[in-house]
Amino acid sequence: MKMKILMIASECAPFSKVGGLADMVSSLSKQFAESGCEVKVFTPFYSSIKRTAKFKKNLAPLSVHMGLGIEEFAAVWSANLGKAEVLLVEFNRFFDRAGIYNYNGVSFDDNGGRFAFLCRSAMDWCLASGWYPDVVHCHDWPAGLIPVYLNTTLRNSPLGRSASIFTIHNLQHQGIFDRGVLEYAGISMREFRQDSCESMGMLNMLKGGLYNATKITTVSPTYAKEIRTSEYGCGLDGVLRFRAADLIGILNGIDVKEWNPASDKLIPANYDVSSPDGKAVCKAALQERMGLKNDPKIPVFGVVSRLYDQKGLDLLARIAQPLVDNMSIQIAVLGSGEPWLEGAFKSLTAANPGKIGSYIGYDNELSHLIEAGSDFFLMPSRFEPCGLNQMYSMRYGTLPIVRSTGGLADTVSQYVEGTGQGDGFLFDSATCDALYNTIGWACSTWYDRPSDILSLRRNAMNKDFSWEVSAKSYEQVYKWAIESRTAAF
Repeated sequence: MKMKILMIASECAPFSKVGGLADMVSSLSKQFAESGCEVKVFTPFYSSIKRTAKFKKNLAPLSVHMGLGIEEFAAVWSANLGKAEVLLVEFNRFFDRAGIYNYNGVSFDDNGGRFAFLCRSAMDWCLASGWYPDVVHCHDWPAGLIPVYLNTTLRNSPLGRSASIFTIHNLQHQGIFDRGVLEYAGISMREFRQDSCESMGMLNMLKGGLYNATKITTVSPTYAKEIRTSEYGCGLDGVLRFRAADLIGILNGIDVKEWNPASDKLIPANYDVSSPDGKAVCKAALQERMGLKNDPKIPVFGVVSRLYDQKGLDLLARIAQPLVDNMSIQIAVLGSGEPWLEGAFKSLTAANPGKIGSYIGYDNELSHLIEAGSDFFLMPSRFEPCGLNQMYSMRYGTLPIVRSTGGLADTVSQYVEGTGQGDGFLFDSATCDALYNTIGWACSTWYDRPSDILSLRRNAMNKDFSWEVSAKSYEQVYKWAIESRTAAF
């Protein structure tokens, strides 16, 4: 089915990126464009994006019809993303600043207006150009007003027949602002009600998207179930139970060209499941880079993560000392985040030379080296909508140790001791004891059952996490949404 697809997103790799949302938007767009669909991605042209010759400027300026008047002098630029086209809206008042959502950890106080403008400018570009998508795919709260526009202000326009898909990447982030943002957006205050955009007296842009979207997806099947409960629903579990028939969990894929140990140019030796010797070379390089004792017999437990409570790295920080005191293991950490956690890993590194190594910040080359050179990968997340690093790890033959939640539960298969079945180690409780015991289980397997480790590696490296698999599920959801929307006219 050759569809016209419009992606609306606040991030799109490689142009702008804060997290996995950017990768998903980019990869899914390229996958559908490769299959013959006409795909466009509409996103801000942040000042942090380097202007190069690859960007072409639309000659006519875009007038954006906001509720308090027309915003003039917006410019739309285009660039190629594989066979897809990226449209970047340039509007200095909103996007000419350092940071995407915040600067130095402080959120911009006009974020509601900024992303209301993104939504309306995307719709006005379609109307001005005469390009009307079959599906508008909206990503997280910054695109939350798109389904509201399509159901209200633009219902009787040529865009009214476009189906809307709303993808929840992380339900914690909801886009909560003063109701005045709705007026600026040009959406009737009739939508400021409990079964649309209102939440506890405030505008909730994500909630508006959930109530008005034709179909809703999230980034793993387990997370789709979890967010319908009070524990994970972040106050919107009732809305999601109400829309349960239209909520589908689809596991994210990964870029199997960038994350491929057989061709990765950022690691010192390439390898694959049939010729795995290069992994030992990568391990030695990692041990040297992180100041760990160079010993192939000691298992290395790697971490590449934001250092926040959600990721469960506070649990690791609390048990790291007894781990290296009581077990013959090494720990390599790459990440940044909460100052106390950064300080904790710096202190642990200083106190345990040769056993614990850390790099506070981000280094893309080092992230690839940790994935390739580690024997185990730690992701003790309290919740994880999808997660990508556990999939990168398995592709590199690095066995994940994860909490059984969200996408982690959907991608990692539990090791069955003594059989060689499975491809990782899972635990249920977000506690220090559970993490400590699971690392101990992995450690004993390393030393006592090395043949099982080899089997688990083969199982992990043979898994298919390509976007081709996920895109087939999205294609079905797109078809359902189009049929549903068309039936309404």
